[in-house]
Amino acid sequence: MKKLGFVVNPIAGMGGSVGLKGTDGEEILRKAIELGATPVAPGRAVDFLKNLKPAEEIHLITYPMEMGEYEAKEAGFRPTVIGKISKPTTASDTKRAVREMCELGVDLLVFCGGDGTARDVLDAIKPGTPSLGVPAGVKMYSAVFARTPEIAAHVAIRYLKGELPLKEAEVADIDEEAFRAGRLSAKIYGYMLIPYEPKLVQSSKIPTPSSESELKNQMDIARWVVENMDEDVIYILGPGTTVAVIAKVLNIDKTILGVDLVKGRKLLLKDANEKQILDAVRGRKAKIILSPLGGLGSLLGRGNQQISPKVIKAVGKENIIVVATKRKLRELPFGCLWVDTGDKELDDEFHGYMRVIVGYGEEELIKVM
Repeated sequence: MKKLGFVVNPIAGMGGSVGLKGTDGEEILRKAIELGATPVAPGRAVDFLKNLKPAEEIHLITYPMEMGEYEAKEAGFRPTVIGKISKPTTASDTKRAVREMCELGVDLLVFCGGDGTARDVLDAIKPGTPSLGVPAGVKMYSAVFARTPEIAAHVAIRYLKGELPLKEAEVADIDEEAFRAGRLSAKIYGYMLIPYEPKLVQSSKIPTPSSESELKNQMDIARWVVENMDEDVIYILGPGTTVAVIAKVLNIDKTILGVDLVKGRKLLLKDANEKQILDAVRGRKAKIILSPLGGLGSLLGRGNQQISPKVIKAVGKENIIVVATKRKLRELPFGCLWVDTGDKELDDEFHGYMRVIVGYGEEELIKVM
């Protein structure tokens, strides 16, 4: 019987929908809760475990209460629960859980969280122990995460059956304080062994400088989008440099890594969270302008959780405008985009092809996985 160690960071991802871009640090967590943030990781952990449950002969080892026990029992497991946790849980709990599970000789260590959780696992994991991340954070620039909780279960099962090899994958993270101030500062902290299935595990995302041709391409896209804007429509501008150039053409001071609302070519709301967006678009015409995360190909669910399933349903999938430079599309893993909103039914609606604006009056059809 294969041993699978499972650790949940219960606070991971709470800063996303409320626009805080992470939950590293007690002060930010308190602020997230004050803004109405609710736990994300437990639900995604349950999704992973429910998809893992049909597999035979898995001995699930987890940590107490919200660090895995509750989620495992909800999914129908009878796990072996080890260790103790503090209240509230901390990075030390995650590291201790990883060390204790490695001492028990787990065949695979699965953790549910974001880049900060991945760094904690990296600090504690026994060399040679395979691991895999279930995505539940805000940023997730590391290459140790499966694309969705459901896919993570599929990868784990295939690996435990001996059907997948291992590879070293980057653990990367950004400076959250700089991120909240609109500066992207990311670096690689190390490498972990993960089951390798390139179409199912996300690539690493480390920002690269824009070339002169890239900047011109962004400007061509921005001019086309602005010229075709409707004065009566609220435009929800997602994060990213390509969308930021659209704001520049509008002469609007945009938060590059946040979500801003524009109407009549004027700034309506800056660095908006999910609730503010919903309040603003209720009963009004609105469109969402998105650009995929370079290197990852993620359109929704990575760094733009303010544009939540509720927001997408309020605006309408048909009112999403996707923009991307030609270089970014060339560098898409397997030439595809993908989404991970946390709402599987909504994600399934995106499967197929979407039009992407790639220049002045130029569009391409791109597959969405």
